[in-house]
Amino acid sequence: MSEKKQESFTVTDRRLFTSDGELRQEVSEEEVSTSKPVAQVAPDVKPADVPEPASLDASMPPSPTAKEQKEQADAYRKSSKELDARVELSGRSAKEMEMTFERFLASLYMSAMLQLGLMQEEGGQPRVDLLGARQTIDTISLLAEKTKGNLTPAEANFLQNCLYELRMAYVEVTNALARPPQTTGANPARR
Repeated sequence: MSEKKQESFTVTDRRLFTSDGELRQEVSEEEVSTSKPVAQVAPDVKPADVPEPASLDASMPPSPTAKEQKEQADAYRKSSKELDARVELSGRSAKEMEMTFERFLASLYMSAMLQLGLMQEEGGQPRVDLLGARQTIDTISLLAEKTKGNLTPAEANFLQNCLYELRMAYVEVTNALARPPQTTGANPARR
């Protein structure tokens, strides 16, 4: 029998940031500022498809440096911890305020219901914003598409139920708005 030659390879993680958005310890700030944009590294992208830096919108501010991003992330975490401490002092749990996928979807759902005029702020009048409602529903649909296979069964079910209910509500509201107004009371033609 012939021996199989065992090949080996090394995997090098070249990502600049951790999953938390922090600069990895192995990466220096110099590497971040001199790293090539992803579009220049990707082999399947033709140079004609990559916008030249000069053609980018001049009104856009420059991206923050790695140091600025780290300082901002640290300040955000510190501020969040202080707020959590205040919440705990009020007798509530800071965990209750933690953002989850379901809470994120629920906020989009409530926004769409407000935009459809099916809910209103306390003491306020319902206002219909069909374009806004459609964009919010399309945003949830986009989330469903982009997160397919990455959600728990409960999250996937919640997302599909939200979409179903909002699409049905959208159809009902648009149909109701398309109907001519109904007259109430006696028929004016009989007088």
